[in-house]
Amino acid sequence: MDFDAPSTPLFSVGQELAAFLASCGILSRGWGEVLNISNTGSFVLNEYEGIVYVTFPSHIEDFIVRDGRYGECRILDEKKAFSENLTGNDGQPPLVFKRALTRFQAILDNSDFKAQMQRLTSQRKEQAIIFAGHSIGGAVATLATIWLLEKRLRQISPFCITFGSPLVGDAGLGEAISREDWSGKFCHVVYKSDVFPRMLLAPFEATADPLNAILPHWGIIMNNAPVTVSQPNIQEACRTLLNNVWQCTSLIVKNYTEESCLRSPYRPFGTYMFCSSYGAACVEDSEAALKMLHFTMQSKEDKSFDEIAGACISEHTDYGDMLKHITEDLFNTRKIQNPLSDSSFEMGIELQLKAMGVDVQNYHARLALIKAGEVKKKYDMNTAELNDQLSKNQSVMAELEGYKRYYEGRGTCYYDFLKQQTEIKDIDANLRRTKLANFWNEIIDKVEKHELPSNFQSQNKWINAGNAYRKLVEPMDIARYYRTNKDNKSYLSEGVRPHRHIVLEKWLNEKNKTRRVRDNKKPRTKYASLTEDSRFWAYLEDACKDLENLHHAQSKESKENLERFEDYVWKMIKDRSISEEIFVEQSSFMTWWQGYRAFQLKSAQWKLNSALFEFMERKGWKLENEKN
Repeated sequence: MDFDAPSTPLFSVGQELAAFLASCGILSRGWGEVLNISNTGSFVLNEYEGIVYVTFPSHIEDFIVRDGRYGECRILDEKKAFSENLTGNDGQPPLVFKRALTRFQAILDNSDFKAQMQRLTSQRKEQAIIFAGHSIGGAVATLATIWLLEKRLRQISPFCITFGSPLVGDAGLGEAISREDWSGKFCHVVYKSDVFPRMLLAPFEATADPLNAILPHWGIIMNNAPVTVSQPNIQEACRTLLNNVWQCTSLIVKNYTEESCLRSPYRPFGTYMFCSSYGAACVEDSEAALKMLHFTMQSKEDKSFDEIAGACISEHTDYGDMLKHITEDLFNTRKIQNPLSDSSFEMGIELQLKAMGVDVQNYHARLALIKAGEVKKKYDMNTAELNDQLSKNQSVMAELEGYKRYYEGRGTCYYDFLKQQTEIKDIDANLRRTKLANFWNEIIDKVEKHELPSNFQSQNKWINAGNAYRKLVEPMDIARYYRTNKDNKSYLSEGVRPHRHIVLEKWLNEKNKTRRVRDNKKPRTKYASLTEDSRFWAYLEDACKDLENLHHAQSKESKENLERFEDYVWKMIKDRSISEEIFVEQSSFMTWWQGYRAFQLKSAQWKLNSALFEFMERKGWKLENEKN
């Protein structure tokens, strides 16, 4: 592996990001707020220097409540605190830690939390809100942050800080967070040996019994009393807990596929700030964070297993001293004695490992960080390459738009002429269509192979470019299909429509679900330059077939299909989401309409008072153009 590769932003700023977070004071203030909250309450809201801090109790006892093997449930419970838009890339609602979801749901139902958030969001000024929590309170804070982010309020800027918090959700939740570009809203502070952030990587049967022995003495631990031999039951429980969790994290890190059915569903998301007596460093890559949760528990110091076992519990309550130490020492120069490489990239990895308290010679830990850096680098290179290709393909799009205007000027549609392909212009247009198809196929292939950032398909740039392409070019794909199709199968049949159009339309629909609703959005006053539903011509082809069927035999199904198509067309006309090109005299649509009109006029079974019939009879599109 080439360790001399240039460093990426993920690692060049790992320690700097940790230093910034520690120095700006929000971590220390957040921990201070956590210490002041009673474990019997629901939440506490305080304002300090213009920032609102909302903190949640630790509820450590929830770790031993058995809700299945790993305590997971679907985030869309019966009360639906979260929207149906919060899904993984597979469209399924994510799995989350049930006890945290239950706690948060109880806060929504039984406290003035909603009223307080409403009060803050109703203010005209922008408001920063920091949700913070320790232990399971951190998991609740995470859910509260997601809940508020889903409101998409311009005046609210939420941020989440957790201390020693367990993992909250599965990979699907991380995908939803990344897709919305919310990963930067979460900072999870993890002390080196604190076992609780790793707890849900082990099944409940591995952790419940030792925790049952520890919890009666939790008051002693919370007061920072040392876990000594005089408390043998606690010491033994700590050893058992550490050993059981360690074994489970080892299986995950080693990617034992035969153990996949037994592995925890939980995965990290957001920024993980790993802390030790040597400093702190941040990791943003989910896979790297998961592995570092394991490797950072391995001591680089000469400590006995009993000392590590005691630290795995005591460090859970020691975040205040740890943050103070990091803040005081944060700008000290860290030097590595006898570095393993002269490479600046590898030196950066070593510095980061040292800050996290991991042995710099730990090959697997080094590899995890290097691999994450390479993934980030690959994302950046692929994105840059696609940006360059997109710019070059703008001229191809412009040429196809000119092709469309050329036929409109001749009183017909580019769809109809490409379907016949009788001119050189049509052949050239088909070549350009193929070039763009290859480009978008490549993009979607890279997205589905996870070779691009997880929020790629939610970026406005790519959504807008993809759907401009789809609305202009899918009619050409439909025309080509019906020109070459010999099996009389509808374009709308399963498996016929190109995958790229399905995916691009899905990206747009998902973005529309989550865009802020603007109450003052004005209706269109002019028809769209491109029909919004790029499948329109395929629906028209089916309508032509249904009309032909009616000429041969009275078919109830065909009649109902035509009525639905009529409603579909009228809705687009009302919304002005259809292009005027369909009304040119020689278009396929006007040909269909004349046949449909003639059939209705001679059939006593049809009523001639539909909105579309009246509109077409008076040539409503021409009257509206005269008004405008």
